[in-house]
Amino acid sequence: MKQPEQLYLTNEPEANAFIAADQLGLLIGLVLHQQIPTEKAFSSPLVLRDRLGRDLDAADIAAMESEALEAVFKEKPALHRFPGSMAKRVQAVCEHIAEEYDGSVGKVWAGTISADAMMERLLAIPGFGEYKARIYLGLLARRFSVRPAGWEEYLPTWPSIVDIESADDLAQLKVRKKAWKESQG
Repeated sequence: MKQPEQLYLTNEPEANAFIAADQLGLLIGLVLHQQIPTEKAFSSPLVLRDRLGRDLDAADIAAMESEALEAVFKEKPALHRFPGSMAKRVQAVCEHIAEEYDGSVGKVWAGTISADAMMERLLAIPGFGEYKARIYLGLLARRFSVRPAGWEEYLPTWPSIVDIESADDLAQLKVRKKAWKESQG
């Protein structure tokens, strides 16, 4: 997997660099990417790492006491609008990665020869439906050069974070999403 030079999913260069370099951090950002601004969702993995005082590790997070992880999520400012439920979701995703992929997010796509097979793996991640799986596959393909055969078929057909190539794109995403929703009727 090729690490992108830069991601622009937050307004914070350090958070962008973190999710570009840390596969679990990016996955956690995707988990949190609902009902809060994109910038908050993708800056929260860096905050989580800092609050834990150690690198993000799927097995480590999976093994934490649920109440302890919730407390980390609820610490001010909270990592999400719904910190308790999102702490549980992040822990479930980490348990899945730890159990199914030996704690390595990269093993989710390792050895996949088709986008169909990769989508099956992404859809098995707790809390991932087609929308989130397609966004993740699109991010991996466009920004990290993870391109199993047929990946183009799964690219989101709506404005999404997959399209963000610059800080300006991030700022325009909400405008593009609103216009797209209005055009859908």
